[in-house]
Amino acid sequence: MYEFEAELWLWDGDAAWHFLTVPEGVSDDLEARTDGRRRGFGSVRVRVTVGSTTWSTSVFPDSKRQAYVLPVKQAVRTAESIGLGDGVAVSLDLVDS
Repeated sequence: MYEFEAELWLWDGDAAWHFLTVPEGVSDDLEARTDGRRRGFGSVRVRVTVGSTTWSTSVFPDSKRQAYVLPVKQAVRTAESIGLGDGVAVSLDLVDS
């Protein structure tokens, strides 16, 4: 399990996707542990907990940030009262470890 805090940000593009950037050290470890088992677009399946909300999703490599990014859906943002720029405490587990 990985635990970290990251700031919620909005994707630069047509869609209003909200993300957290997985810290460099955690991203490096995820990449090493999933070598040869990543899915489409280099994604890695994870189970995430923010506050009292837990859900399954994938993290995706972002070459611009040189780290994985974690999408945070509207239902989670609403349930946990988090918005752009907020620091978010995250627990993240690999699903296919």
